[in-house]
This record gives sequence, C-alpha cells and structure tokens, in this order.
Amino acid sequence: MAMPVVREFTLPDLGEGLTGAEVVRWMVEVGEVIAVDQPVVEVETAKAVVEVPCPYGGVVTARYGEVGTEIPVGAPLVTVAVAAAPGDAPAPEVERPLVGYGVAETRRAGRRRVVPGAAVAVAPPAPVEQPPAPVAKAPGVVAVISPLVRRIAREHGLDLAALAGSGPDGLIMRRDVEAAVRHTAVAPAPTVSRETVASEALDGELIPLRGLRRTVAEKLTRSHQEIPAATCWVDADATELMALRAQLNRAPGPKVSVLALLARICVAALGRFPELNSSAGPDGIRRHRAVHLGFAAQSERGLVVPVVRDAQLLDTERLTVELARLTEAARAGKLTPAELTGGTFTLNNYGVFGVDGSTPILNHPEAAMLGVGRITPKPWVHQGELAVRQVTQLSFTFDHRVCDGGTAGGFLRFVADCVEQPGLLLRGL
Repeated sequence: MAMPVVREFTLPDLGEGLTGAEVVRWMVEVGEVIAVDQPVVEVETAKAVVEVPCPYGGVVTARYGEVGTEIPVGAPLVTVAVAAAPGDAPAPEVERPLVGYGVAETRRAGRRRVVPGAAVAVAPPAPVEQPPAPVAKAPGVVAVISPLVRRIAREHGLDLAALAGSGPDGLIMRRDVEAAVRHTAVAPAPTVSRETVASEALDGELIPLRGLRRTVAEKLTRSHQEIPAATCWVDADATELMALRAQLNRAPGPKVSVLALLARICVAALGRFPELNSSAGPDGIRRHRAVHLGFAAQSERGLVVPVVRDAQLLDTERLTVELARLTEAARAGKLTPAELTGGTFTLNNYGVFGVDGSTPILNHPEAAMLGVGRITPKPWVHQGELAVRQVTQLSFTFDHRVCDGGTAGGFLRFVADCVEQPGLLLRGL
C-alpha cells in the first residue's frame, strides 16, 4: 500500500483584488477525514463571508491560523494527507482550481507559514483506506470519527483533546461528550472579585474593528478626508408615485417596489447629468458609461451596499427582481465580493429606518449619493389648497470636484419632479 502524501492547501485568491481574509470559523478538526471540495473554513473578507472548499480529500494533518487571525492570499490554510497511488513520487503537485472561484492553476514554490506557532502540526497519519477504520490516538490527533460528536463538542465549547474516549482504541463516542457536557453544566461558576467587576464596568467592552466593520471604517474615513462633499435637499410630494406603484401592482407579474421606482428615476437622472456617474482621482475625473447602481441594505454583518450591474439596461420590473434578489442575499449573508464592488452611484433609502433626513458620507470613490427619507402623510399645499399628501425628503450628497451646485441642484430637482409627476419619465422612453 502506497504511503499517503501530505499536500498543502493555501488560501486562494477570492477575487476583486482582495489580499487576505480573516478566519471566522473552522469547519474541520485536525485528524478529521474530509472529502474533495469539502468546505474546511469560513473566512471573512472585506466584502463577504465565504466558505472555502479544499480540493484534496484525505486526513487533515494541520490547520493554520486561529479564529480572528488574518491570513494573506497564498499562505497555508490546512495540510491534508492524501492517499497516494503506487509509484507516485512526493513531488510538488499542481493545484486543482477551487470550485466556484476560478483560480488559475499554479505550481507551489514552497511552504510558507503565516503566524509562527499558529499551525497545529501532527505526525503523518496512517494510510487512509476507504472507508477509514478507527485508529489509535496519535499525538496531536483527536480520536473522533463522527461529525455529530464534533458538532456537539463545538456547540458546548468542549476541548475534545482533553476527553478520554470509551470506544475502541480510545475513540471518543457521543456518550463521552454528553457526559462531559453534563459535568460542565453542574460545575460551580468561577468566583469574580468585586474589584474585577468594577474594573470591567469602568473600562467597558473593547470591540475590535475586523473584517467588514474595519473595511467600512477605513473607507468612510478615506471618503471624509479626500472628498469635498456637499449636500442639498428638498421635500417632494410622493402621492402620485405611490398611486402609480399601486396601479402597476394590480397587473400580473412581480410586485414593483418603491425602491425600484426610485432606482428607475436615478438612472433617468444620471442620463441627463452624466457627470454625476463618475469618480475623481489624482489623474482626473473618470466618467462611467454604465450605471452600476449601489443601494444600502441592512444585514447581520451591518450595512452593506450591493450593486445592480448595468442598471440602465433594466426596466422597472427587472429592477424590482434584481433588487429583491440582492436584498435577500444581503440578509442571508450570501453576497459575493463581485456583488459588493464596482458601484458608480448609490441610492440610500434611509426612510426604512423611520427617519426623514440624513447627510451621508459618500461611498468612495463614487461622486454622488441620493438619499430618500420616509414617505409619510403631511400637510401640503396642493393645487392652491391645503391637503394631506404623502411627502418625502430627498437629499443629494455630491463630490464638489466633479460638478458645481447648479448641476447638483438640477439633478435633485429632476428627481423631485419625477417623484411628484412620475409621468415625466415617459419622455425618456
């Protein structure tokens, strides 16, 4: 029987120019048997949380990086003992592309470590056969086969390496983990001194900036420092817009959202004022041909900005479908890095939070952002008489380097006119 070959799997390029990722959760343990393309770790990039599958099947012999550790692209994630065919030489292998990432085939030059001492190395395991048989517990390897046992231990914060297995050859069984859980439940809580409690109350909790939160902080700081932003705003009567939405939704097909109508208005306005679909840099102002429309969406990771590609090519119904798809992906934490980058203009519907106005920070390097407050009944002079109308506040923040106030005011006035008289959009069809 051929001896197993230990192969190293490195963090692949996850796309969009990302240089590294933070370990959020390990999905395998050292000594665990994995299949080809099985996810081994969940990492958080500056754009999204993704599961990384390993292209090798075999026994995990080492993991690199604790939870919270940032690992650069190309650095080792895990090593896997793969059953070698007879006659195979332990020469460097060409890595298969990772499923779903489109990573080009590259030959590894050598092993690199990210954090000294961060890897949990073990002795080469016994040859792997199918199906794997229970083996004696080796140094550094936890004798566990059942994924259920590992899951129960992980949910209760148990260290499997500290447990003595009652199964054959010291194999840790479910009953061993459940007994440890019961013992932990009745164990007395540690005593905390009054001085410790007082110190913690005084100092508060330190929450590190990591992953998306750190990226957002850096991006907003850069935007605030580099972009001379200005904001103007206007109140608009959205009664006719809401009536149009109700009329459209009486027809068969997807229900048109208010966000989709506002997105359609933004695209029309950018067609009239293309200088606002741009970004300013040290070499000048770049105007973008396509409108990649970003919109603010709330997720468990915080506020994210998914991007609707080529929004100028989509009608209102298709905009509704795409906005709904991206919103659901944001809530489920399943947005890809490509869906979170490349925007040229942002629509910020902060009215969903029940507020009327805002002066947002631009989404660097974009040059403009339209903000929409809540649509709520208010007294309004309509056709010379006081009436109760559906009113919203529109705010427009822009980079003063790409245009002057006249252009920004013209853009915002056109948007307000379309909200008040949505029939104006028919002129551009």
